Amino acid sequence: MSSDWTCAAPNANHVWARLLIDELVRCGVTTFFVAPGSRSTPLTVAVAQHPEAHAIVHFDERGTSFAALGYGRATRHPAAWITTSGTALANGYPAVIEASVSGVPMLLLTADRPPELRDTGANQTIDQPGMYGGYVRWQFDMPAPSAAVPAAFVLTTVDQAVHRATQEGGGPVHLNCMFREPLAPINDGFHAEAYLKPVTGWRNHRSPFTQYSRPRVGLDASDAKALTLTVRDAQRGLVVLGELATRDEAEAAVQWAARLGWPVFTDVLSQARGLSGDTLIRHHDLVLAHQDFAGAHAPDVVVHFGRRATSKRLLQFLERMQPTYIWVKTTPDRLDPCHQTAWQVKADMASFCEQVQPAASAPTAWTTAWMEAEGRAAAQVKAHLEASQQLTEPTVAQGIAQHIDPTHGLYLAASMPVRDMELVGGAVDAALVVANRGASGIDGTVASAVGLAVGLQRPVTLLMGDLALLHDLNALALVRSSPQPITIVVINNDGGGIFSFLPIAQHEDVFEPYFGTPHGLDFAHAAAQFGLRYHRPTTTEAFTAAYCESLATGSAVIEVQTDRLENHALHQALLRLLQL
Repeated sequence: MSSDWTCAAPNANHVWARLLIDELVRCGVTTFFVAPGSRSTPLTVAVAQHPEAHAIVHFDERGTSFAALGYGRATRHPAAWITTSGTALANGYPAVIEASVSGVPMLLLTADRPPELRDTGANQTIDQPGMYGGYVRWQFDMPAPSAAVPAAFVLTTVDQAVHRATQEGGGPVHLNCMFREPLAPINDGFHAEAYLKPVTGWRNHRSPFTQYSRPRVGLDASDAKALTLTVRDAQRGLVVLGELATRDEAEAAVQWAARLGWPVFTDVLSQARGLSGDTLIRHHDLVLAHQDFAGAHAPDVVVHFGRRATSKRLLQFLERMQPTYIWVKTTPDRLDPCHQTAWQVKADMASFCEQVQPAASAPTAWTTAWMEAEGRAAAQVKAHLEASQQLTEPTVAQGIAQHIDPTHGLYLAASMPVRDMELVGGAVDAALVVANRGASGIDGTVASAVGLAVGLQRPVTLLMGDLALLHDLNALALVRSSPQPITIVVINNDGGGIFSFLPIAQHEDVFEPYFGTPHGLDFAHAAAQFGLRYHRPTTTEAFTAAYCESLATGSAVIEVQTDRLENHALHQALLRLLQL
């Protein structure tokens, strides 16, 4: 970029906005999800005019915020979300919460009125500073642009924001940017050249104004020794791979467990299901439903990598068995819902695996028992679903697992889809398998998948339910304009299928209207409205054909209609069929 790009800005607002956006680009933040608005005009214009900035514009603030979340999941680097003042900020709150709880980097650039308009009844003015509370890693209320505030202030503030968004696992950061009028790029006599002279050195190169060193995330020698002894003395060791951000993390943990000969429970979000390894247990959720087997196979030491696991049965099993629990994660957050962890280890996976190095050993009878149970579970669930010859919610999950391109992304809605893929997805292999399971909300699922596709620069399959799609229907506009194809597989069971698995389902007088919430809708017209291909298969063969066609030809909506009661009965049958 030429050194006079910032100087060419016609007023203080646009000089500051150009400084801010250019410094973000220098820090590697090049993708901007923009919702239209007036007060954010200087930021939007700066993005539009920056040759290295990539803007994705969508009319809904909630959609753009969740797309930024999906991008952060894909890249582990923040995208910027730009929005105007007022309730626009509130529309981004669910995505901010999910990003915070999941440790996903994200930058929130919100426009605001200047201080003289706050608390005066001025239009579209609310109390924006501190709005996201403890859900952001850092927040700063930027003053209105002024020649009295040095340009270096803007640059160092941006650098701090990016640093805080990416350190210790990542999370959202909020810069609240006040602007006075004129908001449009109108010349008001501001002397940009004189204002920017003190940062001439910055203008003449392309590095960030302030560089931050990377902290070492690892163990000190005494902790490494104590942990090594604990692992060495285990008789029935178990590795649990919870939600992990990258395939590299999963590979490090799997290789470490292989040296020890321990079984490895691979969560569907662990990025490990597609890896090879004799001791990988992919059907632990099904095996643990066999109470006699589970009761006779209690671990004495568990090493848990990453965030929490999807399976509630696994959580309950470990809570009952009370092993020595070692939880390894990159965040300082307390990840311990059962309050049983003996060691909270803040370290990256590779550092832990390098520093905790007991002697290698072959799999024992303990590991062999789990491997045999895994083999039986995989074979029996496959045979049962194939024998039914029906298109069901589990067979849809299994079909996606079997046919998805391993270079594509897979987004799973936080309710039944992620649970079904956990139960029957087996060795599902994709470039990245993710879900909004931090806070497990229904919000923004479609937009999140688009953000993942933008970040991965790969096509994405989205498996979701009907209520989640209804909740995010306008994000189909993002799908239509997505630079990468999105295949939306929507399970339409006419309501909230997850509630059929809860005790409230036995109370028929309130269940259907208040929890089942039937709506009687399908998505044929919605797909047509947004110009998306639409399929409604009724057999397993037709679903496979529609899914493979979409993978080959581009974005589509594939709707599979099921019955909630039949689906509940099928799941119960799957849990009963296992013979170990």
